[in-house]
Amino acid sequence: MISTPICDILGIRYPIFQGGMAWISDGKLAGAVSEAGGLGIISAMNANADYLRGQIKIARELTDKPFGVNIMLMSPFADEVAQVVAEEKVAVVTTGAGNPSKYMKAWIEAGIKVIPVVASVSLARLMQRVGATAVIAEGGESGGHVGDLTTMVLVPQVASAVTIPVIAAGGIGDGRGVAAAFMLGAVGVQLGTRFLVANECGVHQNYKNKVLKANDIATMTTGKRLGHPVRSIKNPYTKEYFRLEYSSISDEELEAYGRGSLYRAAVEGDEKTGCFLAGQIAGMVNREQPAKEIIEEIFREAEDVLNGATKWVK
Repeated sequence: MISTPICDILGIRYPIFQGGMAWISDGKLAGAVSEAGGLGIISAMNANADYLRGQIKIARELTDKPFGVNIMLMSPFADEVAQVVAEEKVAVVTTGAGNPSKYMKAWIEAGIKVIPVVASVSLARLMQRVGATAVIAEGGESGGHVGDLTTMVLVPQVASAVTIPVIAAGGIGDGRGVAAAFMLGAVGVQLGTRFLVANECGVHQNYKNKVLKANDIATMTTGKRLGHPVRSIKNPYTKEYFRLEYSSISDEELEAYGRGSLYRAAVEGDEKTGCFLAGQIAGMVNREQPAKEIIEEIFREAEDVLNGATKWVK
C-alpha cells in the first residue's frame, strides 16, 4: 500500500485529500472520505460560524478519524470561522483565495495543522515561513478558482522551493494522475471533481449528471476580467458570462450576474443559470461510486502504474 510522510503527519491511511468545494463539501462527504482513509474536508465557503459548527458535528458523528475545514479567505465570515476551527480543534485547516498569515498563530497554538492552497512558488515559500505544515500546489486544470500555471509546471517548482510536504491538485482524477504527482515531487494529492460523484456527495443530481456526461473539452474559464478566473462546465450561463466579460457591461453588473450561480447549480440543479464548477478531469469520470471505492480504486491503479513505471525505459 502506498504511504507517504503526509500519512504519518496527519494520521491518515491514504495520501489523498478531498477538495473543499462550496455548497458541496459538507460534513457528510468529509466524514465519508475520512472514514475511508483519506482526509475529508468541509468547505466553510461563505457561511457563518453556526453553519460550520453544524457540519463539524455531522462529520464527527460519522468518523473518529482526522478531517479538515477549508476556509475561503475572501468570505465575509472568515474571521469568525477561523475562530470556530480553533475552538473546535479540527485536525487540519486548508485555505484558499488569499493569504492566511494573520490566522496562523492562533491555529498553530490550537494544535491545528495548516495546509494552504498555493498557486505560486512565492506564496508557497511565505506559507513555509509562517508555519504551514504543508502546501497544496494547485494547477489551473482544477475546477473553481484557478491560477495561471498548470499542475505539471507548478508542482515540481514548489517541491524544489520548500522543504515542507507538497500536495498536488488540479487535473488529477485517477491512479495515473496520482503516480504522476509523486514523480513531480508531491507526497499526496487533492481531488475535487472526482468526489463530486461520490455516493455520499449531496450535490444535486443534475450536477453529477453534468460531470458524468462531460468530455475532454467540456469546461471553460470565465472571470478573468474581474481578476478571479473560474473553471466550470460549459452551459448557457457560462457562455453568456463569457460574452458579457467582453461587452460594455460594468464590473459591478458582471459581479452581480455571477452572484448565486454556484448555489443554483449545486443546490437547485439549475442547468440554465447555474455555474457547474468542475476541473478538466470531468471527462474521465464515468460513474458514481462510494467514496471508499473511489479511493481504493485510485490507489490500486497508482500502485500498478508505479510498479510498471520503468517498463518502457531501456
